[in-house]
Amino acid sequence: MNGPVIVSSLENLPPSLAASVTPEEKAYLGTLGSGGRLPFSVTSHFASLAEPSGEDPVRRQFFPDPREEERTPWELDDPLGEACHRAAPRLIHQYRDRALLKTTGICAGYCRYCFRRVWMGTREGFIREDELKPVLEYLSAHPEIREILVSGGDPLTAGDKQLGGLFGELRRARPGILLRICSRIPVVLPSRITSELIALFREWRPLRMVVHLNHPRELAPQILSVFAALIDAGIPVHVQTVLLKGINDSPELLAELFRECADLGLTPYYLFQGDLAPGTAHFRVPLEAGLAIYRHLRKLVSGLALPVYAVDLPGGGGKIPLHDRSIAGERRTPRGPEYLLRGPDGSLWSYPKET
Repeated sequence: MNGPVIVSSLENLPPSLAASVTPEEKAYLGTLGSGGRLPFSVTSHFASLAEPSGEDPVRRQFFPDPREEERTPWELDDPLGEACHRAAPRLIHQYRDRALLKTTGICAGYCRYCFRRVWMGTREGFIREDELKPVLEYLSAHPEIREILVSGGDPLTAGDKQLGGLFGELRRARPGILLRICSRIPVVLPSRITSELIALFREWRPLRMVVHLNHPRELAPQILSVFAALIDAGIPVHVQTVLLKGINDSPELLAELFRECADLGLTPYYLFQGDLAPGTAHFRVPLEAGLAIYRHLRKLVSGLALPVYAVDLPGGGGKIPLHDRSIAGERRTPRGPEYLLRGPDGSLWSYPKET
């Protein structure tokens, strides 16, 4: 596909895709530059994978939908409760042996179901020296932290020099700390994964990549060669997937995706139940339906290709695996029926029965 690498206007979409935009979608797109809303942006590569239909599973992931203005009573600006675990303005320390660094509020393209969509609307740039200083001081003072999740936004929107500098600072603060790079870029912008970047990753091992991948159509030929190069370089690659209504909520489709990942040497890691981010109800699969999908999926793939089905308990309760015994009860509330899910410490947390 010719044209810019990053597409942020209708004029630069593939012609057939631009022609598929409805008047309602076009009008909504015009509002996204205001009010801190999640902006519209997609890579030309990822846009080229989409079909010109409003129900296309690739198109729906990146194209703004007026339903994003609809907010349910359960939805939260900070659905994971990261503010409860903030150790520094850019550092989240929720689990004892690992912490998460929000390196940037910028992505190569914006997923419309993003759980950090409110923060991403602020478009915070790559972490500055003054923002990194308290992070390094905290890491130095907490030797129990053995792993740092380099996240965002997408850290690979930064240049190699910025990344190398960041890795060096993190290792000086905590020698030997495992670097976990959390990124969507290998899937949406495979040209970013250059031989130079892979060499940088090799230099800073122990280092792992966690890649966000939702649908078999995302495994385009260019991406297969990227994953092969990473694995050949000794970089383990793990896959996180979000269960999305009308996109991948089929056990057969998920089985195809996870089998292909395993065949490529990737490890299916997590299948996430949708978080309660504002304006994302049209993407969320009801919890009972998700459990039924996963129950069927377990019959279709081996353990080597089966990720953990999990949810981040709304409001800061932490991540728990989901299975038939996860639901501790139900209750009716003024905002509607809720499940009670048991957290890691035995406490009960609410999750909507109806999305």
